[in-house]
Amino acid sequence: MIELVSEARCTECGLCIRVCPTNVFDDHAGLPVIARQDDCQTCYICEAYCPVDALYVAPYGDEPVAVDEDALAAAGTLGSWRATIGWGRKRPTMAALDTTPFIDRILPSQPELPAREIDFILGRAPGP
Repeated sequence: MIELVSEARCTECGLCIRVCPTNVFDDHAGLPVIARQDDCQTCYICEAYCPVDALYVAPYGDEPVAVDEDALAAAGTLGSWRATIGWGRKRPTMAALDTTPFIDRILPSQPELPAREIDFILGRAPGP
């Protein structure tokens, strides 16, 4: 659930207000204000789009949580979802960090399948 908009970091760009699918924020003189916190889906879209890491969405947000902006900033947690997914300049993407073995990496380079099995796999013939 959205817990914090950092007034010190916010540049009043309004991206979080525009991208929120449940209209959680109100615009108060350019600054986003959390107006309908209970409507937050914890989707992280606002935090992902914030170019200055001014938002904090609590990961387990069924109930509002008391947060301390200075502690979040010191821990590197404020705006950390954007870094986690690799958004922003000079940040590695999640795809670059992915170590999941892909099928082409674990199969032999030249599979020795008989032509009948290949035809079956491709749906051109009945089973072997």
